[in-house]
Amino acid sequence: MNPLYELAFTLPASEADAAAALLAESAPQGWQENEADELITYRVHFEGREGAARTAELITACWPEVQPQLSETEARDWNAAWREFFTPIRAGRFEVLPPWLAEQVTPKAGGTSIVIEPKMAFGTGHHATTALCLAAISALAEDGSATPDMRFLDLGTGSGILGIALCSLGLTGLGLDIDPQAVECAQENAQANGCADTLELRDGSLDVLAPEARFEVIAANILSGPLVSMAPQLATHVAPGGTLLLSGILAEQADAVVAAYAEQGMRGPETTTQSEWVCLRFTRPA
Repeated sequence: MNPLYELAFTLPASEADAAAALLAESAPQGWQENEADELITYRVHFEGREGAARTAELITACWPEVQPQLSETEARDWNAAWREFFTPIRAGRFEVLPPWLAEQVTPKAGGTSIVIEPKMAFGTGHHATTALCLAAISALAEDGSATPDMRFLDLGTGSGILGIALCSLGLTGLGLDIDPQAVECAQENAQANGCADTLELRDGSLDVLAPEARFEVIAANILSGPLVSMAPQLATHVAPGGTLLLSGILAEQADAVVAAYAEQGMRGPETTTQSEWVCLRFTRPA
């Protein structure tokens, strides 16, 4: 079992957006936040010292007054730890289950089960942004905006959950993630859900796409900062009449994201919310 390292540091709550942007790039498997007295303490786990040390250096470069604490912790069986609290999640037509419950739970009428092996990759349905995207994908199926002849892009695929959901509707597509560990996890989940042949998975981001690549459905569940900066490039990959789903956006950040994509000629958005998070559904004019 690989040694586990914990990186802990504390920042003012006002730096939460900047911290989330940094951690999304260097620790895409997620992190824990505890807020008290307008301070947030972050705890991030890594399956290796190199990634933890590199992230500590980035934190110090951004906030010189902060001294991240790096320590080796007791190695854990992550699958066993997840079993202690993982419960099925329903979002739209989808029900997300771990392998050990897949044969015990019957999906509701008309529903679709997605089997996700919980590992250190984002996307089990428990986070509001993932649940919002799953519900939005359900809505695409219900109104005919996602049909089996279409091709999709799942940008920041994480566990592969959104790509798997789209494959279950008959679409084929591509999942991209900058974290090789996430891609490996997504490949395992695609195999478990019978869509290894319809969901291609690759390391990287928009830079790996051909300039002429177009997709009828694009889902990007990342963060508002990257979504705004990549708007000119991402919008060009939406096929005429196609749909763009964006999430990983706090409600207070939505206006900036909307403005960035409106500037690219995208129509909408339709907005759905859960807690403090939003999902934006845009359409490219035909």
